[in-house]
Amino acid sequence: MGHDNVDVVAAEMRRVTVTNTPDVLTDATADLAWALILACARHVVPGTQLVKSGSWTGWHPELLLGIELRGRTLGLFGAGRIGQAVGRRAVPFGMRILYTARNPRPDFERECGAVRVEFSRLLKESDVLSLHLPSVPETKGIINDDTLRQMKPGAVLINTARGDLVREEALAQALEAGRLGGAGLDVYLEEPAVHPRLRAAPRTVLLPHIGSATLETRRQMATIAVANVQAVLKGDPPLTPVFG
Repeated sequence: MGHDNVDVVAAEMRRVTVTNTPDVLTDATADLAWALILACARHVVPGTQLVKSGSWTGWHPELLLGIELRGRTLGLFGAGRIGQAVGRRAVPFGMRILYTARNPRPDFERECGAVRVEFSRLLKESDVLSLHLPSVPETKGIINDDTLRQMKPGAVLINTARGDLVREEALAQALEAGRLGGAGLDVYLEEPAVHPRLRAAPRTVLLPHIGSATLETRRQMATIAVANVQAVLKGDPPLTPVFG
């Protein structure tokens, strides 16, 4: 679980213990990433809006044509626990898997046939590019006008990681210009505010940061949080400390 909104250094200076709930939201977030992938690929949101508005006039051969995922390339920018979980879910869809990460993931490669590539190749070859990076100085704004222009025409961008990885106005421009096939986002730069141009952009699925929002995951998060509080109150080290 992220702690970007906590000044950990300031907390340490005041002897305030900071903890988080790691390792419990991998499956929930990976599932949501796939919900976004499928929603973008098959125009689920505009289809729902069409029916609910009463504007649907019947079947048409070119109505909301999407793309099939079999045989296409899933690019994972970051291959930690969540990135690998997203990749594993791509195997039964028949997708080719590329990933860019600081270190190779040999077990993931053997299990899923994933191939580690440079970022430039990931941008050029991915039909779906899914972000799974931490927010650190070198990754902030890494999806910008330049990198968006390097992406495959018609590609779909998915972000369930950190909002500040993406320059939102540049993404909106790419969608408006028709260079991208879609974008599915669960995180934003200035939550809960979302760039107005992005809110108005076509072919988007925009969710309110619900990556961990399952009953099972939230129960596990609460259990870990309580265990951390109990440990600190007893004078023991916390189970999952965060250090500056």
